[in-house]
Amino acid sequence: MYPVPATVNIDGRITDAAHATVSVFDHGFLFGDGVYETIRTYNRMPFLLPPHLNRLRASAARLSLAIPPDDGELVRRLSDTMAKVNVEGEVTLRMLVTRGVGPLSYDPAACPTPTVVIIALPHQAPSPKVHRDGVRVVVAGVLRNHPRSVDPSIKSNNLLNNVLAMQEAIRRDAYEAILLNHRGELTECAQSNLFAVRDGIVVTPPLDAGLLEGVTRNFLFEMGADLGIEVREKVLREADLSSVDELFLTSTTREVVPIVEVGDVRIGSGRPGRVTARLLSRFRERANTLTRAAAG
Repeated sequence: MYPVPATVNIDGRITDAAHATVSVFDHGFLFGDGVYETIRTYNRMPFLLPPHLNRLRASAARLSLAIPPDDGELVRRLSDTMAKVNVEGEVTLRMLVTRGVGPLSYDPAACPTPTVVIIALPHQAPSPKVHRDGVRVVVAGVLRNHPRSVDPSIKSNNLLNNVLAMQEAIRRDAYEAILLNHRGELTECAQSNLFAVRDGIVVTPPLDAGLLEGVTRNFLFEMGADLGIEVREKVLREADLSSVDELFLTSTTREVVPIVEVGDVRIGSGRPGRVTARLLSRFRERANTLTRAAAG
């Protein structure tokens, strides 16, 4: 049984966590053959849903995986599932599409019908202390997948690379793990995108460093423009961390989290910085404004 109340939609059928089952012959289970998106709500409305659905379909296309429900049907299933979440507050939604059920074969034709799963959970925001005091992260020993092996731009259900990095972070008592690519450049964190601030300019590793194009990452470019803060891509290396003024990570479920230490290296003053705080405040303001407007 899942440790918190969960509502699950499997191919349009809604159930509780205890009765949510997928075949052991589903290729998502057998091979990690599938894609997913994580979406959260503000004011009980899914935030940035169109770009999440666009990325879901783009990832699936890279795997030659069809998603038969159109976006209208996917939105309806999300709404129906959320309506069954019998808790107050916000919701985290995880949408997964797998190759489906079939024999033990790598042939895509062996699975004619994809499986579409939506998991709805009460949203669990980070502790206020995380945003107030910042977090410590580490640079993982495991490298980010090479784009010619499992391309990080695909938001795949096969997350073993991320799992190994986070296991290392947990062993080293860190909040997150930064992954380097095969060239020794910073890419992203195991569960989030990475940003640095130097002389008031915000920089983030370029997509061709080998990383996922985060929906929240893209939204930060808009927030920077709103505030008159330059946000741009730039190649970063581990040695650069000792000279940045601020560092932060972004993700759908954690928004903007200040990083105050990487391993034994203190970032800036060792406290969350002013630029990070402004971006977080603007992010929350815009998220609430947009979802209130969507709710009518």
